[in-house]
Amino acid sequence: MADVLSQAEIDALLQALNSGEVQTEVIKEEATPKAKKYDFRRPNKFSKEHLRTLYMIHENYGRLVANFLSAYLRASIQVKIVSVEQMTYEDFILSLPTPTLMNVFSMEPLKGSAVLETNMNFIFPIIDLLFGGRGEMVARNRELTEIELHVLRRLNSLMLEQLSYSWSDIQNITPKLENMETNPQFTQAISPNETVAVITMGTTVGKYEGLLNLCLPYMLLEPVISRLSASHWFATGGEREARPDYRTVVEKILAEVPVELIAYIGRTRLPVRDFIQLQVGDVITLEKTVGEDLELYVDGHHKFQVQPGIVNKKIAVQVTEVV
Repeated sequence: MADVLSQAEIDALLQALNSGEVQTEVIKEEATPKAKKYDFRRPNKFSKEHLRTLYMIHENYGRLVANFLSAYLRASIQVKIVSVEQMTYEDFILSLPTPTLMNVFSMEPLKGSAVLETNMNFIFPIIDLLFGGRGEMVARNRELTEIELHVLRRLNSLMLEQLSYSWSDIQNITPKLENMETNPQFTQAISPNETVAVITMGTTVGKYEGLLNLCLPYMLLEPVISRLSASHWFATGGEREARPDYRTVVEKILAEVPVELIAYIGRTRLPVRDFIQLQVGDVITLEKTVGEDLELYVDGHHKFQVQPGIVNKKIAVQVTEVV
């Protein structure tokens, strides 16, 4: 709110104008608004509200990806959003290191392509975990092998699937991985002058920190740009809480977690002298009798009572009781 002049201040100002102490031209010049610089070659197509909504959407996406990777790889993995900004696709490409992994994907029914860039500081510890390691980084940065690319194609496809859940309040989409490239300069899926929204997410795999960059062109998001507003986002907030999307995601992730099943036929105790003298054909008396239920352990926990049998010429067990 502007300051209100007192009558004495008004009289003093009029007296100064009449005496020539204050020039009216100076007042007019100061009142004239200054022009702002605007680059018409690189227009800003995303408003601040659009960028804030994209931040909220992909903040949720980061949590989904972190939960999925932690369960899939059985390791502590964190994914947190860092920033959301707009730039041209050419500027985005020039900001990327070489080599890096560029994942070009579609978001049907939206027309066009988007890019998920996965930094090598994120990729190599993930590869080490996938092949049974402890999530170590390579000593020297290098190109990915064909085998590594083949394994990463499936993993990145599963990561992109999480986008459908975080975007469900804006648009039902089906992300599909189309192409993978390790040199950003060869990834010409988007016009160089196209305005894109770049969502940068920081990753932590063990002790190694990396980056994920999600590049969404304006042309791809134009059909749903009106929905990227705070009013639309919060209007659907109540519906989002009532829908079972998150439960579906958790159930799907848990369903893919492998578990170890061990059925114990029986137990017994033998002195060391008897154990040393065991030979092929010897019979060992167990504590269980014929026909008694066996114990089935799931990852070391006694969960079921079972009966042994054969299915398709393979040894199997039938669950008879839940412990």
